[in-house]
Amino acid sequence: MFVRLSAAIAAVSLLSGTAFAQGAKPTDPQIAHIAYTAGVIDVAAAKQALEKTNNKEVKAFAEDMVRDHEAVNKQALDLVKKLNVTPEDNDTSKTLSKNAADKRTELAKLKGAEFDKAYVANEVAYHKAVDSALETTLIPSAGNAELKSLLQTGLKIFQGHEQHAEHVAASLK
Repeated sequence: MFVRLSAAIAAVSLLSGTAFAQGAKPTDPQIAHIAYTAGVIDVAAAKQALEKTNNKEVKAFAEDMVRDHEAVNKQALDLVKKLNVTPEDNDTSKTLSKNAADKRTELAKLKGAEFDKAYVANEVAYHKAVDSALETTLIPSAGNAELKSLLQTGLKIFQGHEQHAEHVAASLK
């Protein structure tokens, strides 16, 4: 329970960067960087899981995360090139990266079922936080229609990831 709660708190804090906390609307270049960073983070977490787990369900979930997040990030990179937009690093993407690195360090110390449960609990919390940020901040703030469309597509994929993670988490109890 503590692991799940701490994962949820960490995930929510990831996406509540100071710019958003003060009510500032992120720009399209900032949104692009945040979305891309969120995908890179989940790929790194999934690759860590693939190295550490022996659980078939956790492995299959992690493989899905790598495949789907790399595909969406490729689409995002193609879009920013097409639009001639340079993604802009910002407090939110920096916080995301730092917290994710801390979480990977924490997970690296775990083994077996303990790792599997902590990884999947973090994935549930992380996807909830990303889905919420997409719905409440990133999609409504996006000015470019193509960026908004890509974020909406990403949201549908990530909502599926959240459900998949919840299913895997339930199987690990």
